[in-house]
Amino acid sequence: MKITAIETIQVSIPYQHDGPLTGFGGTVWSKLSYLLIRVETEDGLVGWGETFGYNAIAASIAAMETVVKPLALGKDTTDLATLMAGLKKSLHLFGRSGPVQYALSGLDIALWDLAGKRAGKPVAGLLAQEPRSTVPAYKSFMRLQQPDIVSRACERAVRQGYQSIKLHEITVEAVAAARKAIGDTIGLTLDVNCEWSADEAIRMANQLLPYKLKWLEEPVWPPEDMTGLARLRKTVDIPLALGENLANAWSFFPLLDEGVVDYFQPSVTKMGGISEFSLVAQAAARHERKLAPHSPYFGPGLLATLHLAAAFPNIGGIEIFGVDLESPLFGSVGTVGSDGSIAIPLGPGLGCDPDPEVIERYRV
Repeated sequence: MKITAIETIQVSIPYQHDGPLTGFGGTVWSKLSYLLIRVETEDGLVGWGETFGYNAIAASIAAMETVVKPLALGKDTTDLATLMAGLKKSLHLFGRSGPVQYALSGLDIALWDLAGKRAGKPVAGLLAQEPRSTVPAYKSFMRLQQPDIVSRACERAVRQGYQSIKLHEITVEAVAAARKAIGDTIGLTLDVNCEWSADEAIRMANQLLPYKLKWLEEPVWPPEDMTGLARLRKTVDIPLALGENLANAWSFFPLLDEGVVDYFQPSVTKMGGISEFSLVAQAAARHERKLAPHSPYFGPGLLATLHLAAAFPNIGGIEIFGVDLESPLFGSVGTVGSDGSIAIPLGPGLGCDPDPEVIERYRV
């Protein structure tokens, strides 16, 4: 079944969260921006994907429209693995990371959505014989900075039913406030977005030990400093997590053999979509390694991550961005229940298409 159309659709949706406006990538976000990929095949079916968005959207659109789309149009989707492998090989000289890989990720997710719709099965059912029906979720806050704001936000998350929380803080005081607010039974993780040198990370990790972090995420700058990361893991007994900046499955494979990383964090909209993520999940299972996907999404990227979590038991939980969108793309689908878990959408493909009225209202 051949691809007849590929469309990039940017939406920017106002949001609320527990602290002052903040953001990542050096900017402040007054809205959250997502790049949806709409793919149509000659039978009239439509599949939905998502590329990594936010500040990278303009580059991702250019990569899709000028590099990926011209090659993908007219291609037969019957053998998805062969199609995606061919595209990745053809485009490797433009980089195995960054906007071209993001665009390929969005295309791959949309093609899995189409494959499920064509088979009359949810994507999780294509990946596993007996997928889970629900997966635990943890709330992932933006950087809140002030300990009193961190405390109030964490208390609200516990009232909402979350059993685990992730911070993006860089001070011991903020982490201490979180642990005091949630008590000892709620899981607490910390992502510092590659804030420290290896020496600084060792010093900070020692100060963080009393707060019993489930993991410390991306503690070292640059993220490629695996020697520094290994030194941190050997020096301080604190679990480490990384992976959102690993660009493809082959970037993960060497690390799975080593005892440095405790939680691997592939990001489905960045590293090649469901196809590439599945390779990492399968390899991690063989090595008895845990996955904790990077998934601060509200579009098809979130649904894709849910289906992957349903299919692979070594995924312990799903990251849910700690903000409230003015209008969700999927209505109540993909929302967290009172027990802190999310139901897997059971419809064919990803299980739900974006609401066309929401797309129209917030389309850029």
